[in-house]
Amino acid sequence: MGKPMRAAIGDRWVSCGFCGNDTFREREVKLNSSGTELLGLGWANESATGLICWDCGFVQLFANDVSLYRA
Repeated sequence: MGKPMRAAIGDRWVSCGFCGNDTFREREVKLNSSGTELLGLGWANESATGLICWDCGFVQLFANDVSLYRA
């Protein structure tokens, strides 16, 4: 499962939108659209950074660059 990380976007720290925790694990998430999947072009879809709350598991997606730091 990896080690817990803290995350920031610019100079703002990210916290969980559900429980307020500030540690996460990170995962790349594809932003699939049905049209590109239907044509077999799913690989061309954009991706986002998924931050999964270490405490409650709530997932938040960010299209902008997220900086990660060891907690």
